[in-house]
Amino acid sequence: MKAYQELSREELLALKAELGQAYEDAKGRGLSLDMSRGKPGETQLEIGMGFMDALNSQSGMKAENGVDVRNYGAPDGIPEARRLLADMMGVKPENVIMCGNGSLNVMYDTISRSMTQGVLGSTPWCRLDKVKFLCPAPGYDRHFAITEHFGIEMITVPMTPEGPDMDMVERLVSKDPSIKGIWCVPKYSNPQGYSYSDETVRRFAALEPAAADFRIFWDNAYAIHHLYDEEERQDSILEILSECERAGHPDLVYEFCSTSKVIFAGGGIGAVASSQANLEDIRRSMSIQTIGYDKVNQLRHVRYFKNFDGMKEHMKKHGALMRPKFETVLKALKDLEGLGIGEWTKPNGGYFVSFEAMEGCAKAIVDRCREAGVTLTGAGATFPYGKDPKDSNIRIAPSFPTKEELAMAADLFVLCVKLVSVEKLLETRHNSLSKTG
Repeated sequence: MKAYQELSREELLALKAELGQAYEDAKGRGLSLDMSRGKPGETQLEIGMGFMDALNSQSGMKAENGVDVRNYGAPDGIPEARRLLADMMGVKPENVIMCGNGSLNVMYDTISRSMTQGVLGSTPWCRLDKVKFLCPAPGYDRHFAITEHFGIEMITVPMTPEGPDMDMVERLVSKDPSIKGIWCVPKYSNPQGYSYSDETVRRFAALEPAAADFRIFWDNAYAIHHLYDEEERQDSILEILSECERAGHPDLVYEFCSTSKVIFAGGGIGAVASSQANLEDIRRSMSIQTIGYDKVNQLRHVRYFKNFDGMKEHMKKHGALMRPKFETVLKALKDLEGLGIGEWTKPNGGYFVSFEAMEGCAKAIVDRCREAGVTLTGAGATFPYGKDPKDSNIRIAPSFPTKEELAMAADLFVLCVKLVSVEKLLETRHNSLSKTG
């Protein structure tokens, strides 16, 4: 079929009637499927059940440095856990502090600490008249929620397949001392699945911020969440800490990671990696906040995975389960090719497919899907303040439903895209005729 924009009004009306009937039929199926968040599916949780047996009363409870993980001590985390997550991020263990069960709370704490205590002796952000953050978008809604929660003004930066628009980032950061940070998901970005290019990483490392307390919040959430084997993908990224050191800006970045989607959501371990000066700054507050995080869980991780090679083998199992789900979605979306009513990403990893509908259609598509029993992430969620200026981006999360459920949900999504697009085109033409008439 030719592009919808090329159809006559009569053809569009006939297509609307056909699609409307198909939609009513779909509503009658009584679907109840959740694709709103990147939650691991049940089969993914099952492959990690051996994790529950990695520690027991006979296995020994001491870390390699002799620390009893049941007791106080080792506030930075046990050395073998620091090494495991350092390898996951590609950094040195001495640049890592182990934290709680995920990276989100570490990022929240980092913003909170900056607000109340400042960064490396700078004025606490809460005492400043204005604090701003750069937010590459489409992006991760929970990042935006943290900054909005603390009353930080968010500035949208467009995303490209190479990463954020670095011309804009460099221009804004160099001129405005009230800009204190930028959110980044450098590998398999949420939601588009982009991986930052080498040039983008180097330009980040070379930033010359007007604010001495500007920091890059490098959320490496999907660093090892590959859908395909290494030889099938060409999207490795440079390691940001060493690039910052090389550029003479060792304190410029905080890097975050966790095993929340590696093992069990809520049962993982998180970490922050940074320069020694930044880590010491973090320790000053952390020593008051907590006597130490869960070292038992840290030891459990090391006993189960043994090392980073073990973790990578485990992630291949995740990839084998996730790959068919992504391919199911992409196969359904092929039905939209050539129609001129949508574009979408084809990621090599991560948890999402990003869909760009016709301008002004995203909310209506999401609403139509919900009415027929498929819940998607709210339209606009991938932008600061939940406001997509084009009302076009939709985040698709294929992980949670079964493959069979996903096929039904994807077909419904495609149907809703078609129906809403036809309605939008008819509305636009009607409005255009009204103005000229």
